[in-house]
Amino acid sequence: MHPYHTGGLEPAQHLDGRSVSERIAQSALFAKLPPPWPAPVRAEIRHLLESAPFRPIVVLDDDPTGAQTIRNVPVLTVWNEQLIRTEFENRTRCFYLLTNSRSLVPSAAAALNQRIALDLRKAAGAQPFILVSRGDSTLRGHFPMETDVLSAELGPFHGCLLAPYFEAGGRYTIGDVHYVAEGSDLVPVGETPFAKDPAFGYKASNLRDYVREKTGGAMSAEKVTSIPIEVIRCGGPDAVMKLLQSTPPGSVVIVNACRPSDLDVVACAILQEELEGRRWLCRTAAQFVASILGQEPGLLWTPSGAEPGLTVGGLIVVGSHVPRTTGQLNHLLRSCSVKAVELSVPQLLGNDGETVITAALKSVQAFLRSGHDIMLYTSRDLIPGSGGDESLSISGRVSDAISSIVSRLAVAPRFILTKGGITSSDLATKALGVRRAQVLGQILPGVPVWELGSETRCPGMPYVIFPGNVGGPEALAEATRILSGEQASHHLST
Repeated sequence: MHPYHTGGLEPAQHLDGRSVSERIAQSALFAKLPPPWPAPVRAEIRHLLESAPFRPIVVLDDDPTGAQTIRNVPVLTVWNEQLIRTEFENRTRCFYLLTNSRSLVPSAAAALNQRIALDLRKAAGAQPFILVSRGDSTLRGHFPMETDVLSAELGPFHGCLLAPYFEAGGRYTIGDVHYVAEGSDLVPVGETPFAKDPAFGYKASNLRDYVREKTGGAMSAEKVTSIPIEVIRCGGPDAVMKLLQSTPPGSVVIVNACRPSDLDVVACAILQEELEGRRWLCRTAAQFVASILGQEPGLLWTPSGAEPGLTVGGLIVVGSHVPRTTGQLNHLLRSCSVKAVELSVPQLLGNDGETVITAALKSVQAFLRSGHDIMLYTSRDLIPGSGGDESLSISGRVSDAISSIVSRLAVAPRFILTKGGITSSDLATKALGVRRAQVLGQILPGVPVWELGSETRCPGMPYVIFPGNVGGPEALAEATRILSGEQASHHLST
């Protein structure tokens, strides 16, 4: 037993004799844990970042929802060696490169990560940097392929840190089991709809088993280890650092965490490791970026004000099909005076695609001009492909149709709120021409807001990226009501 392990929840074991397929009361599980580490770790992280030689944090985001916990950080949706070098030369402390690789088939995602890695290596030269591969808090995505490619091109790394904890989404890792909060209960992630994703499905809830499942058994048991919450809370950064140093090279290290301060302790240890020359590749959910930056939580973002006489409406675009999104969509339609235009996915995929697009464009423009907020959403019956690649191809075709509608608008909405990662990325890059956006903060916990740059068709417009798997039933309606007070004028650029 580790000297700081207090005999609570042993890693990789069942909890209280229960199968990890059973839900458990969140309060009961949390009550078994020791109190959090008492020191103000984020202040220590900021001191380390400011006092040490400049070492930027580069976040490769596989989906545009990843800036869920930070503010005043740029996101590059288009990049090359020179654009990345400019961020280094400008001493940008942290910046995101939007890969949107979750929308790609594995071969294309691998090629993209390899190209980014080569551009990063050339742009950085001798400049050290911390690398974060931002993945999904519900474990969907190209793992371990992406980390394997990045390790091959940018290594050597001592190991890979796996930290899917995300507070705003109710994602917790305890005893190496990853949970999703549903009301007052915690449900093992392998028992949720996220695990049945047609492209990225899995069975395991215990992250040790998840790693072995995703590596096809290639990752040996002794190279999958973990940081228990007891070590984090009773020993702090020094104990975590000692544990990290004791792991064999090439290990995957699972991070147990159930509140932001747990992740702060781990991030502080990782930063100290980096400053001492032991590099770690971090495969994490969004929460980790705020921790490694030492960025304190800020106030939620709100619209800045109104322009008298402006009557144009706002646009809500819903592409995500997860059950949580569908529930939020239905609540929005019941509780807010929002007009709705449905895109029939079967018709889009058939011979009537252009007819459906043209009709939707006409309706959306008419509602916007009349001052109504309008929701453009895809039909709710999911049409899966015969395999993961075909499912991603169908998602891409639907997203292209939505982007086509938005790119043809002759009137600019007051705001755009998008629901779903692929939809958000394609609208930003293909329909609006975003190349570099600034993250202003979050309109709701876990829901980032970008400010669009001067290069876009709607300069200065708030662009809200609402993840499909975040928020309760009323969250989409709440965000829409907040945005309904935003009356700033945004003119389409050509």
